[in-house]
Amino acid sequence: MAFKNEEDRKAYWKENLSLVAILLVIWFVVSFGAGVLFADALNSIRLGGYKLGFWFAQQGSIYTFVVLVFVYSKKMGDLDRKYGVEEDE
Repeated sequence: MAFKNEEDRKAYWKENLSLVAILLVIWFVVSFGAGVLFADALNSIRLGGYKLGFWFAQQGSIYTFVVLVFVYSKKMGDLDRKYGVEEDE
C-alpha cells in the first residue's frame, strides 16, 4: 500500500476509523440496545412465534453482524479505490 502523500494517508485512516466507529455503533445498538435495553418494549411484538426482543438477542445481532461485514468490505474497497491503494488481482 503506497500513498501519494502524507495527507492522503491521514485522510484514508480518518475515513477508515470513522467507518469502523459507525458500524460498531450500529452493531451495539442492535445487539445490546435491541436485545437488552429495549427488550421489554420489543417483546410485545412477535416474530415467527418468538418475542422480538428475544429474537434480536439470539439471532438479530448475528444477522446484523454478517451484513455489517459485507458493508465494511464494500466500503473499504471503495475507499481503497478512492485513494489508489487497492490490491492488484
